[in-house]
Amino acid sequence: MITRRLFTAAAAAAAAALLAPALLAAPAQAETIGVALASDTNPFYVAMRKGIEARVAELGWEARFVTANESVAAQVQGVEDLVAQGVDGILISPIDAVASGPAYAAAGAAGIPIMSIARQAQAAEQTASIAMDEVGIGAAIGAWLADRIGGQGKIAMVAGPSGAETFRNLAQGFAAEIAKHPGIEVVFKKEDGLSREEGLRVAEDLLVAHPDVVAIYGGNDEVALGAVQAVAAAGRTGEIIVTGLNGVPPAKAAVAAGELGMTVELNPVVWGTLGVDTMARWLAGDQGFDRVNVGYQIIDRK
Repeated sequence: MITRRLFTAAAAAAAAALLAPALLAAPAQAETIGVALASDTNPFYVAMRKGIEARVAELGWEARFVTANESVAAQVQGVEDLVAQGVDGILISPIDAVASGPAYAAAGAAGIPIMSIARQAQAAEQTASIAMDEVGIGAAIGAWLADRIGGQGKIAMVAGPSGAETFRNLAQGFAAEIAKHPGIEVVFKKEDGLSREEGLRVAEDLLVAHPDVVAIYGGNDEVALGAVQAVAAAGRTGEIIVTGLNGVPPAKAAVAAGELGMTVELNPVVWGTLGVDTMARWLAGDQGFDRVNVGYQIIDRK
């Protein structure tokens, strides 16, 4: 049985934002927006793209997507191409909070609003962010895990890439919560890519170096599912708890099967819809904001 715990404050805020007339009001003329997501293959971004495409179609707009697949250089070039095409606004999930800066600078110089979605950038030209409460979600994962292991044991962290501010904030929130439990020790931490292959490779190594860990924090569901594979290969399923993030279908299936301890559902389809609606709000002249948060749910199995 899968249990869902809705974080009502954040979810209500996101729902209210989605339903508010000011947010849904599109500019009178059709618009063309550029979209530069971090990956074309990660299930989270595949779902987010579906949300963007569906909402753009409803508005009668056009969306132009550029491919990055976790390459900063490719993403910056893609955004520069969108700027040259004269799009009306850009949604970007920055691969690196700092290195993606030239993309924001190009949009800013052309007077094109550029909004970060799912991840954030350290760029003065960032118009707004369609984000999650990163530190709060990390803390919620930490609280769940501390309760699950009874406040005792050695744990490992396989966080996201060091250059991605979102994953640093998530890990910060997690670590701060874990620090409240003196019986828990973080014996391994690595910042790495967000693929299942990386999760598998890193988890295999850490299980050799630290065979007594009782839990592994995964930066996202793909990393967590790779760690689940490593735990299973070591014959430790049910002994080592793995946590994920994003709530993609394979992760929820793994939770239901008792292989993955928990995931956080962020509903990327809704997030993509919210991104388009937030851009519509800005282009319609409502510009008195710099951040919109999406809601989330913790999903576990009891």
